[in-house]
Formats: sequence, C-alpha cells, structure tokens
Amino acid sequence: MTTKTLYRKLVDSHSVAQLDEQNVLLFCDLHLMNEYTSPQAFAGLEEHERSVPVPGQNVAVVSHVIPTEPIKLRVIHASAPALQASNLKRNCDRHGIPLFDTNDALQGIEHVVAPEHGMIRPGMVVICGDSHTTTYGALGALGFGIGTSEVEHVLATQTLVYRLAKDMRIRVDGRLPTGTTAKDLILMIIGRIGAQGARGFVVEFCGKAIDALSIEARFTLCNMAVEAGARGALIAPDQKAIDYVLQRAPDITDEWREQACAYWATLQSDANAVFDVEHRFDASHVAPHVTWGTSPDQVVAIDGHVPDPLQSDEGAQRRSAEQALRYTGLKSGAAIEGTPVQHVFIGSCTNARIEDLRAAAGIVRGRVVAAGVRAMVVPGSGAVKAQAEAEGLDRLFLDAGFEWRQPGCSMCLAMNGDILGAGTRCASTTNRNFEGRQGRGAITHLMSPAMAAAAAVTGRITDVRKLESFHD
Repeated sequence: MTTKTLYRKLVDSHSVAQLDEQNVLLFCDLHLMNEYTSPQAFAGLEEHERSVPVPGQNVAVVSHVIPTEPIKLRVIHASAPALQASNLKRNCDRHGIPLFDTNDALQGIEHVVAPEHGMIRPGMVVICGDSHTTTYGALGALGFGIGTSEVEHVLATQTLVYRLAKDMRIRVDGRLPTGTTAKDLILMIIGRIGAQGARGFVVEFCGKAIDALSIEARFTLCNMAVEAGARGALIAPDQKAIDYVLQRAPDITDEWREQACAYWATLQSDANAVFDVEHRFDASHVAPHVTWGTSPDQVVAIDGHVPDPLQSDEGAQRRSAEQALRYTGLKSGAAIEGTPVQHVFIGSCTNARIEDLRAAAGIVRGRVVAAGVRAMVVPGSGAVKAQAEAEGLDRLFLDAGFEWRQPGCSMCLAMNGDILGAGTRCASTTNRNFEGRQGRGAITHLMSPAMAAAAAVTGRITDVRKLESFHD
C-alpha cells in the first residue's frame, strides 16, 4: 500500500477530479471572507447571474478596515472602507451567508473567530482571501489563502482549481526555555530557512517541542509559516487538538463524535511517508527573537547584532539587507537589545488570543508604560476581549498606561485609522515587517507578546528574561 503524508491524505480526500498531473479540483469545506478581498468576487457572481449553492459553508467577517477605538458603537467613517463593509453585508444578506458584522459582539479577526467558535476541525480544507489562513493547520486542517478570482469560483462552486504543493517536514525536538515562545521559534525557523525557504511546499511541523505547545501557540506557529513562503502548514491532530475542537463544537455528539474521533486518528503522516525536504531544529537553544530589517527572515536573537550586509554574497540578499538598514536606520554590528521604541502594538491574527494577552499582562503587572511610548492592546475577537475583561486584564493594561481597544486587524496592516507615522519605531506582535506595513515610513520589529510588553515598560527592545531585576 502506498504511504502518504498528512498533506496528501487531505488533498486526496477532497479531490473532486484530477485535472492534470499538477492540478486537482478541490472541494472546500469552509470558505472565509473579509470585506476587502470579496467585493470583486461578488460583482462577478452578479454579472453572470450566479448564486451561492452552499451559503452555510461560507462565513464572512468585517475585520481589516474596522476602527478599534474603545467606543461602544463602532462606525466606519472613511468612505471607501465603509463601502467595503456595507457591500459585504448586502452581498451576505442576498446570498444567505453568515456574517460577523461591524458591531457583532463576537466580531474579530477571521483567523481568531473561526477556530474559537468550532468552525475549524481536523481534516477540513479551509480557504480565505488572506495569506494567513495557514493558521488552521494547528488543528490538522489544510488552510491556505486564495486570490479574488478564486474567491468567485469558490462562491459559485464550493471548489477550487488547486495546484499541488510539495511536502516539507520540520521536526523540532527539545523544549522551549523559559522566556521563549512559539513566536520566537517560528522567527528562528524563518531566519534559518529564509523567506522563500518553504516556497511551493506545505510544511508539516512535528517533534516533542511541537507536541508540548498549546493549541494557541500552534496557531502562531502555523500562522507565520507563510512568511517562509509556505503554501500551507500542518500539525497532526493530537488529543490537545481534539479536545480544543470538541469543547467548541457542540454539534459533534454521540455517534458523530465517535466517527469524528476515529477519522481524526487517521490524520497523520504514515510511518514511511516520504517528504521532499526535511529540517530539524532543537528548541532548547531558542532565545527570544526580534526582526531587525524589513522581512521576517531578517531576524536575530535578542542578544544578537544587526548583521553586516558585506558579509553576504553579492546579489539580491545583500541588496535587500542594505536597503533594510537604510529604511530602519540601524547600523550593522549594533546590538538589537536596547534599541529605543516609540510605539508598542499587541494584536493581530498571530498574537491576539487570550494566552497572548495573559503573557503580556504577566510582564506589565506592577509596571507602567515608559515615558514617550504609546502602547496598544487590540484583542483578536469579541470573545477574547470579554474573556480578558472577565480576568481583569483590561484594567491591568489600562492602569499601566496601555490603550485597551476593540477587536480587529488594526495596526497589523494599517488599513483602518491605526497607522504609525514616518520614522516611528514599533515593537509589534504582528507577522510582517515590510516597508510601510504599519504606516508609510514606519519601522516594525516583530517579537512575542511578552517581548513587546517588555519593550513597552522599558522604552526599548529588551530581553524579557532580564526583567525580574528591572526597576523603574
């Protein structure tokens, strides 16, 4: 019998037809939409007088353009974003598609909302017009981003013309030391294999270090796999993943539960499955990591130094490093620790879940935001916000001088009013540090929630592991 990787099992179980050697027609269990990648798709449906045959397997969320100011009733004032949101509601109403609208109490970032409400289950194929759909691999679901024309095809057929990827396995053994997180682990991996190191691959993470991660930490890991160019990321569902899903999926009961668990137990790569590429890492050597440049792979450990571009071979990598230093204003050879920041942002689909906010709050407790720093916390969803407030985390952040805001994508990509000014340096828990990502001329340093909180209370990029001896 032919052995298969988990990725090929998921593709084969969802292939409606083999189109050619490299392409299949793939059935999609769930299609998520947001306000900025769906308008043209709905316009195409209307133009061709097509309907949505299975609206219940499509879900929409207003997340990218929504304002996050701490007011009860949110209104999108900017005309273009307001039109995007109103068009999404009109289209969802017309086709019967469920929508988490602007003032829905459970509204939030699509990649936080979907799993917390039990929509994501092992073995599913989940797609969205957003690259960080890889997040759902944490539950053993194949998630990936698609383009606008593909959104229209999925709406009309619930299928997708899909080009097969290659298989990569990344094994991480050992255990993350105290003070380091899944965010540090994935930044380290991206730094080692490069921003294109997984291009054309679906990555399966495994190993003792992965087994030890919480589900929310696995979301972070899979979310950022796309920053290494991965077309998808997977972790075989274990008991942690199954428990997470069953706690959030009350519809799975009795014999359905038995059947589901039996099927989910098969969702792992066969013992002799062959991967096209394999990498191995030891988590016990991972330190907190911080990006220094304008790509997630331009990253160093907190005790590291900004590299000298001249140490790289001539070519694109050297030119990219030189341009990154010009943009960030850092000097080669400088220590990354101690770099002053003027802004701190804790949020995004990478790090805005309750565990992330608890981690940041643990650092903030008993401290205050440093003079000259503006610090923001944006929960990933209404449910996360409510849970944090029930635990008193909002008061802790507010008393320390943070802004406690409404859910949304916010300053991750600055499509709403949360935008940094030119030259502002930000410690951010987001997933991308591209030029202008958080505002034209703004400078982004990616790090974990705990590291971002440490930067907020010290006013500089700080090794969170040293904070016990820090005194204001």
